[in-house]
Amino acid sequence: MNGRAAHTPGCSRGLPVGSPAAGKVLFTDTHVREMVAAVLESESLPPIVQAGHPVLRAQAVPFTGQIVDADLARLIELMRATMHAAPGVGLAAPQIGIPLQLAVLEDLYDVPAENAAARSREPMEFFAILNPHYTPVGAETASHYEGCLSVRGWQAVVDRAATIDLAFDDETGSARTRRLGGWQARIAQHETDHLSGTVYLDKAHTRSLASDAEYAAYWARPGIAEAQAVLNF
Repeated sequence: MNGRAAHTPGCSRGLPVGSPAAGKVLFTDTHVREMVAAVLESESLPPIVQAGHPVLRAQAVPFTGQIVDADLARLIELMRATMHAAPGVGLAAPQIGIPLQLAVLEDLYDVPAENAAARSREPMEFFAILNPHYTPVGAETASHYEGCLSVRGWQAVVDRAATIDLAFDDETGSARTRRLGGWQARIAQHETDHLSGTVYLDKAHTRSLASDAEYAAYWARPGIAEAQAVLNF
């Protein structure tokens, strides 16, 4: 999830009826090992692939120990560095060309108090998630502009569950569950969706779509009411 206009965020269970179809199974454990090796052997940060790349539309492979612990730790740190450089608040492995159910999340940016309040945005320390899925808690949703590092240059409004339970394995293999709300929940949903071949535009109000420049000029507000009224979504 990008770090621009909204200081903008996998396989998701618990999605509502009418959600986008999951991606096809296109990759194997062998693909994962080869792609991880190629990324770790490089002397530079990996490029973030853009919409249209097959890996973004495929079902990511569950992590089952395909790579050794040391390489997993290196991959997670490399993803963190890539996310920071972008800049972003989340990055899924498919976004660097690796079809693995792995994402990293962190949101420690300073944002105006009014924006933080409107988006229920609180700092989130770094953590990595393997094989994640999320379940909405209650029926409350929140609607905000968001963007994606793999769909550069655009923002759109997405309705997402306001609170979720996120279940995942950590890098040690321990099963974890975290209840997340507000912007933290949005980031986790965005990144987890990537792992099933879903990008945020699949869920967005398409009439809200705005280039980064037009978003900054017209809709960079704490809330979406003005954009909703004018753009009619």
